[in-house]
Amino acid sequence: MTTTASNADVRTLRMLVAGAERAPHATETEPVYDPATGAVIAHVPLGNAADVDAAVAAARAAFPAWQATPVVERARILFHYHTLLEAHFDELARLVVRENGKTLEDARGEVRRGIEMVEYACGAPTLLMGETVRDVSRGIDCESIRYPLGVIAGITPFNFPMMVPHWMIPLALVCGNTFVLKPSERTPLSAERFAHLLTEAGLPAGVFNVVHGARATVTALLEHPDVRAVSFVGSQPVAAHVYRTAAAHGKRVQALAGAKNHLIVLPDAKLDQAVPAIIASAFGAAGERCLAGSVVVAVGGVADELVRRLDTAAGGLRLGSGLDSATGMGPVIRADHRERVRGYIARGKAQGATVVRDGTTNGDGNGHAGAAPDPDGFFLAPTIFDRVTPEMDIAREEIFGPVLSVVRVETLEEGIAVANRSRFGNAASIFTTSGAAARTFRERIEAGMLGVNVGVAAPLAFFPFAGWKNSFYGDLHATGKDAIAFYTDQKVITSRW
Repeated sequence: MTTTASNADVRTLRMLVAGAERAPHATETEPVYDPATGAVIAHVPLGNAADVDAAVAAARAAFPAWQATPVVERARILFHYHTLLEAHFDELARLVVRENGKTLEDARGEVRRGIEMVEYACGAPTLLMGETVRDVSRGIDCESIRYPLGVIAGITPFNFPMMVPHWMIPLALVCGNTFVLKPSERTPLSAERFAHLLTEAGLPAGVFNVVHGARATVTALLEHPDVRAVSFVGSQPVAAHVYRTAAAHGKRVQALAGAKNHLIVLPDAKLDQAVPAIIASAFGAAGERCLAGSVVVAVGGVADELVRRLDTAAGGLRLGSGLDSATGMGPVIRADHRERVRGYIARGKAQGATVVRDGTTNGDGNGHAGAAPDPDGFFLAPTIFDRVTPEMDIAREEIFGPVLSVVRVETLEEGIAVANRSRFGNAASIFTTSGAAARTFRERIEAGMLGVNVGVAAPLAFFPFAGWKNSFYGDLHATGKDAIAFYTDQKVITSRW
């Protein structure tokens, strides 16, 4: 839904270009909702090519001076930014809750992960070191030196409005690049806030810019001749489009895409530990994350007890505002997305899966005492299916909501084969007390981020976010040393004196 006018009592966001807020060239806007109440909390402009031109021009103009700034000085600005993030930690977490709907605990974890990326980027004087070899031939030495690319575009999703932009921005900037961010039009408020904190930290005007919008804005960034590289996180179909379009225009691209993460549970698993981890993985952030565990592969005789415990635990998750400490799960992002998830639930029933817990009919999800969730919020209770087969849509497709499917198999080998049938390869986990089983899983599973007795196998900042298959398009992943390589070019110098 779009509108060309905003309510008088709800502000309309502005672009951030060359260090100042600017009115957009575009006139169309879209409402920003609080998912827990359905209330409109802001309007976001849907930028056009002229808005992108202005932001990219500002970034290009700022690039020569910024790349010439010594790396230690660039790092010092990020140190100051880190201090500001810590000082505003709770404010930023509450802002994430307000525009995304996740629980405050989840939001705090997200802000912490974003800060950890800044901490990693502050090590740039070491991370950007080149390499040298003397006497590669008689009297000849060789060295490599890293250089920034220029203007980087970042296109980020609604589900982690604080963390995902920080997979990109700190490392791109500290490498000497300038940046244009296109945050999700569904969750643009966090970007507006941390953009101002970057300015307060001393970042020169034009080094970081924010352009709001949707499809037209993304297309303009992908095709703009002055954008050297594009970092993207989002759904698989859009990631594939971003990769093809940006690469066709000569840009370096990393496009992080969808997932269908499998959690294999062996009979020797400690269910007292496994069940809470699976519940947090499947229903944390209402299942709206690319590392959510969405398929449980129950091996052998563990299935009946595992399903019983999962049902009990899911039934105890209270729905409500993320700011309420008693809330176990918040809303999904929008009403239309809730209908999309309900559609998958209906398909699961139609295709013969056994309904253990139906989030569309199981009351309001209030397993604990307390007020019911706001009826205008975008709530959907947890759903669990049992006896799912790998051919069913709910086992194959990314739902991005609070739906967990249980597939029953007899052996670990069969379980690994089920997981490997997926066209996605973002993450996978195994729950076991057997080192041999864990090693077999590690060696044979076809996914880039693995967990052993861990429900969400999210790597820390200094490791790559290493999706495989259709979960990633590109060569160099986000975060870790891969990101340093992505945001820089190398010169190799061979010298004889």
